[in-house]
Amino acid sequence: MLQIKDISFSYNVNKVIELNSLQVNLGKTLAVIGESGSGKSTLLKLIYGQYDLPKGEIFWKDTQILGPAFNLVIGYDFMKYVAQEFELMPYITVQETIGQYLSSFYKEKKQKRIEELLKIVELTNFSQTKIQFLSGGQKQRVALAKALAKEPEILLLDEPFSHIDNFKKQSLRRSLFSYLKQKKITSIVATHDKDDVLGFADNMLVLHKGKQLDYNTPQDLYHNPKHPLIASFFGEYNIIDNKIVYAHQIKVIDKSELKAKVKNSYFKGHYFLIEAELDEEKIVFTSEYKLDNERSVNLKIKT
Repeated sequence: MLQIKDISFSYNVNKVIELNSLQVNLGKTLAVIGESGSGKSTLLKLIYGQYDLPKGEIFWKDTQILGPAFNLVIGYDFMKYVAQEFELMPYITVQETIGQYLSSFYKEKKQKRIEELLKIVELTNFSQTKIQFLSGGQKQRVALAKALAKEPEILLLDEPFSHIDNFKKQSLRRSLFSYLKQKKITSIVATHDKDDVLGFADNMLVLHKGKQLDYNTPQDLYHNPKHPLIASFFGEYNIIDNKIVYAHQIKVIDKSELKAKVKNSYFKGHYFLIEAELDEEKIVFTSEYKLDNERSVNLKIKT
């Protein structure tokens, strides 16, 4: 398992990250969420051993993760890190890139492994394409496949789907996380997009200014958000009577003491997001239908 014990790190005077105890069991997925600058990427780099820890310890099983002061080469054989800025050699093919560090002694076995990974990242038809001719999203998928090639025990992913268009994201997420579960590969995923991890993560760590704001299952965080930042990760929300209320929890009914005036309706596919004014404050709620601007509506909060 991965164990983080009372760590503290800073690039200069101001602390970038400060965490007490945290562990991730074998084969589990931890999502790390938070605003830009909250310390998500820094935490992944510390777990990878890219920086020296001035305070605290990080262990993978019985191996302590140490930084460049102790290792001539950053990283460990059992761990792979896919950063936001992935580096690939432009003049070799997708197939050659994925198989770069696989042994050529058993050629059939190597080819079979490459084909398996191409299928996982949905690039089978691009196996002979050189990296320089790929889009940013395709390169990101190659980087994922390359990281998986030698079946790491732990995989660190920093915004792993940020360059991939919406046409591919959904099926790719399912394919990737299904594979990780099947192979019992532990994964830590830093993201700002709930769709990247919701439904796949076993637990979620919420960071705010480098500190732990909350840590729990996605279900518990969703149903019991302790902070507006947590609620915002899951979707549109309101603060009504000092309570966090999601947009979908507010419904239009025939009679109510809770009255609001519609200001705008936004088409969202299978519903409309309604922006309204309640007691001179803006709120948002969902509706099956578009509502006319300036219409008065009676509302009920369903918790």
